[in-house]
Amino acid sequence: MALIAQSLVSFLQIYWILLIVRILLSWFQTAEWAGQIIAFLAPVTDPYLNIFRSIIPPLGGIDISAILALFLLQFIQGSLATFAASTLASGF
Repeated sequence: MALIAQSLVSFLQIYWILLIVRILLSWFQTAEWAGQIIAFLAPVTDPYLNIFRSIIPPLGGIDISAILALFLLQFIQGSLATFAASTLASGF
């Protein structure tokens, strides 16, 4: 069980990095090199971000929903890491 939790934590860390890259590159949408990377990352990251975009609309052109999405992902990742550590410590 701890192996599954650790694997999920690792996956969430990678996904968090992909989200950060996607959010930062959204500032450079007009750059040709950024458009290619965004086209690659959008199908992976946008379904998760769209959940929060439907809850919190952009305020003055600033997408605050991405911050909430990152906070929630960090919370889930921390909870899973704690669970994995406690599972390893208990010997299961």
